[in-house]
Amino acid sequence: MKKISVRIPCYNEEGNIRPICEAVIHVLQTELPEYDYEIVIIDNKSRDRTRQIIRELCAENRQIKAVFNVTNFGQFNSPFYGLLQCSGDCVISICADFQNPPEYIPQMVRKWEEGHSVVCMIKTSSDENKLMYWLRGRYYKMIKKISAVEQIEQFTGYGLYDRKFVEILRQLNDPTPFIRGIVAEYAPDHVEIPFNQPKRKSGKSHNNFYSLYDAAMLSITSYSKVGMRLAMFIGLFCSLLSFLIGFVYLILKLLYWNRFAAGQAPLLIMFSMIMSLTLVFLGFIGEYISAINIRVMHRPLVIEEERINFTENVEQNGCTKAEEQPCLPDTEKEE
Repeated sequence: MKKISVRIPCYNEEGNIRPICEAVIHVLQTELPEYDYEIVIIDNKSRDRTRQIIRELCAENRQIKAVFNVTNFGQFNSPFYGLLQCSGDCVISICADFQNPPEYIPQMVRKWEEGHSVVCMIKTSSDENKLMYWLRGRYYKMIKKISAVEQIEQFTGYGLYDRKFVEILRQLNDPTPFIRGIVAEYAPDHVEIPFNQPKRKSGKSHNNFYSLYDAAMLSITSYSKVGMRLAMFIGLFCSLLSFLIGFVYLILKLLYWNRFAAGQAPLLIMFSMIMSLTLVFLGFIGEYISAINIRVMHRPLVIEEERINFTENVEQNGCTKAEEQPCLPDTEKEE
């Protein structure tokens, strides 16, 4: 019997984690009874009751497994690491907030049965803020144009990955994996399924300007050289423009020595413009250097604090997993 793994990353999802697990199990048992299943939850150091609820779920059903991170490893590393902990013949990646509807799981599995190794769920519409959806659309189009790899528009990672593709992910050994770009690069023959993204069921999104900016910079620095080349070309253009303006001012001053007063205003304006551009592109280049620095340090994707309902003890990506932990309520663990 083939096994379907469902990976659910979470952070402060106490209102969603039980309902999403129940919804996934209902879909698997009613519409895909011919498959065995496991649910792998990876918790990114939640600070509410999420971990307590996960322990209860694991105690009720040993097919629900959990990995607890020792700290918050960010929105990319933790989900990617959770993907590598799955043992199924295919892995379905969904979020805990119901913005990745579980009812599409059978449709993804049918596409997988047809021979597609990667199934990408594409947001063709969304119930989120219209302005945010429009801005995301413009971002995807920009990345698609400047990237060296043909990026997938409106793909957030929600989809199905065959076991062979997961093995490819294991071999990458990338300390800052960007799953959207990886799928575009190594699964160009993927199949796409459109869906409408509903609103979050409970709680509020943990994304903010910084996290969205971090995602944008990771995609740019990982798959495009446009930032560095733009800095060079604009720098050359400004240098040429400054030289021409200076040369024109020199000629005018020599021809009209007593009547032409250049003044300091043009010089100050030009100086301010050049310094502003310099600072902007120094920051841009700094993003590339930061990405290089992270890869050179090559820290592990995740350091685990605890894992529940796993029986295997495997070493992957330089991080040795702990032995299976007993699934006990917090009170019993303290005793």
